[in-house]
Amino acid sequence: MSTTSPPAPPSPRESAAPGYRAGRTLPFLVEAKRQWKRRRTMVMAIILGALPFVLIAAFAIGGTPSERGGGGGGGRINLMDTATASGANFAATCLFVSAGFLLVVPVALFCGDTVASEANWSSLRYLLAAPVPRARLLWSKLAVALSFSLAAMVLLPLVALIAGTAAYGWGPLEMPTGGALPAGTAVPRIALVVAYLFLSQLITAALAFWLSTKTDAPLGAVGGAVGLTIVGNVLDAVTALGDWRDFLPAHWQFAWVDALQPQLEWGGMIKGSAISVTYALILFALAFRGFARKDIVS
Repeated sequence: MSTTSPPAPPSPRESAAPGYRAGRTLPFLVEAKRQWKRRRTMVMAIILGALPFVLIAAFAIGGTPSERGGGGGGGRINLMDTATASGANFAATCLFVSAGFLLVVPVALFCGDTVASEANWSSLRYLLAAPVPRARLLWSKLAVALSFSLAAMVLLPLVALIAGTAAYGWGPLEMPTGGALPAGTAVPRIALVVAYLFLSQLITAALAFWLSTKTDAPLGAVGGAVGLTIVGNVLDAVTALGDWRDFLPAHWQFAWVDALQPQLEWGGMIKGSAISVTYALILFALAFRGFARKDIVS
């Protein structure tokens, strides 16, 4: 009597629905449209777009720091002193006053809210049951969050350059310490500054994204990333730490000022970018590793 072995179980590819492709689930544009319609995206865009006009009104009412005797101090170049010299100066000033905190908020918001909000709405498990592979879901959400973060950083100096040119004219970018960059050179340098700010904020993005995969509370992920960024700024102010401060991303947050000097200096920006990217890669890896093993119940 002949015996036949039971049929082998179908492979995941054979058992999937016809036409299903894991790489086509949750496309970038679909996720981008979902995030664009969120109220917090619109509010953040309005805040960043309105800041240049608030500063223009403040200068018109109270005068510039140079008219009041300067606003420097602490041994650090203060771009506020030449804020109204030209549109390029005004754009650089807007970056100067917002780089330490304001630009941290949209990065933490877009990256910290993206996964935790789905869990908070109890829609995360339905996305995974669609089925969207876990790694694919994270990659899609991370790509959109980083794209929105970069857009926020571009929006502020772009609006500032346009508004500043209308208010103060088109001219060279003057430095408080002397020297100037021609307007044609200043615009690419400001673009370089934005690129560096984006790289330097990757540590905040990664921290917020990792926390977002750990909690169901979006405010916890966003607040945790912002809070730890503030702690880093406080530690950088502790001079007793000496050379240990070189390993803090906050220590290099204003290294981009070197890009606005007549002679471009790369040293500080390279060190700051390397530290931020290194920490970010570790945190992103932890986020993907932890989410792959997480029991999704919401």
